[in-house]
Amino acid sequence: MNIVVLVKQVPDTYSERRLRGSDGGLDRDASDAVLDEINERAVEEALQLKEAHGGAVTVLTMGPHRATEAIRKALSMGADAAVHVSDEALAGSDALGTARALAAAVRTVEGVDLVLAGNEASDGRSAAVPAMVAEFLELPALTHAREVSVEGDEVTVRRETDDGVVVLRAALPAVISVNEKINEPRYPSFKGIMAAKKKKVTTLQVGDLGIDPATVGAAGALTSVTSVTPRPPKSAGEKVVDDGDGAARVAAFLVAEKLV
Repeated sequence: MNIVVLVKQVPDTYSERRLRGSDGGLDRDASDAVLDEINERAVEEALQLKEAHGGAVTVLTMGPHRATEAIRKALSMGADAAVHVSDEALAGSDALGTARALAAAVRTVEGVDLVLAGNEASDGRSAAVPAMVAEFLELPALTHAREVSVEGDEVTVRRETDDGVVVLRAALPAVISVNEKINEPRYPSFKGIMAAKKKKVTTLQVGDLGIDPATVGAAGALTSVTSVTPRPPKSAGEKVVDDGDGAARVAAFLVAEKLV
């Protein structure tokens, strides 16, 4: 089984994150960067499928040179190879442009049986890219997977919702996005970290993807940020001193804030 996993380098959620005043975009140089946690789970699921069925796992990312750090993390977990789409022409791509470029990059990998991704990246949270990639590839999309199993040429996904459990099935190849409950990612071993340095990473530019440069990047984006407002500083809370009416005042506060 040949599996491609879409991964993304994102700002660490525990570090300070800022938006650029010039265009409202995320200032990625202002914070530490890590492999998105939901992508680690997608890589882990791919590795488990490989261990069960054989084959290879290729991680694929789109981003600047710095994103090689995220690639190496995935390779050290056990992925076999990587594809890095890196081109200044892609800067400012919206979800549609990103999906277009990723789908084109998937096509450069021979014999793909399955494309795995996280439901949404922690920096954008559009939760749309996996389904868009599936549309560009003309493959079935099975999203929000809690469990994934493969039998023969068919993949089955178990999705948990507030209303119950939904079971989805599709013929391979297919695109699957996973949620945060699907597994616990493994820690890279020292052996895995050393082996990652020798694994093949293929770098592609827009010209290698066979897509119109006008459909990606900021110029091709169908969405844009029109304004940015800094988050207001936290205000002091309201202190309630119980002089016999404390409970009533707390209840009134909760009602006023529409919390009860």
